[in-house]
Amino acid sequence: MALPHAAPAQPIDVAPLGAALSATPSSALFKSQGLEVMRLVLPAGKALPPHKVEGEITIQCLEGEIELSVQRDGAEQRQRLGAGQLCYLDGGVMHGVAGVVDASALVTIVLKR
Repeated sequence: MALPHAAPAQPIDVAPLGAALSATPSSALFKSQGLEVMRLVLPAGKALPPHKVEGEITIQCLEGEIELSVQRDGAEQRQRLGAGQLCYLDGGVMHGVAGVVDASALVTIVLKR
């Protein structure tokens, strides 16, 4: 079953979830030919294992705190992002994301075709 996505010019609420965070799943907000945008919900201690995608990525922490791990030159680099902080990754970079405290983030992926 396909997930519903926002239509062009349809407003999408990406405000912090606050008290609803723990009951809200991650979701795809929209996907076009060249771009995909998702809200990633990461409870404290939950992680996405290291992975990579072809296109460039931005990860913007909307609330809480996340830890981003990036593989560069054979070494793992870790950094934390708090609410309001954004990080950019080149396409093809191995990375993982974990919730330090309950968090949500806006993830954009440029789709390579």
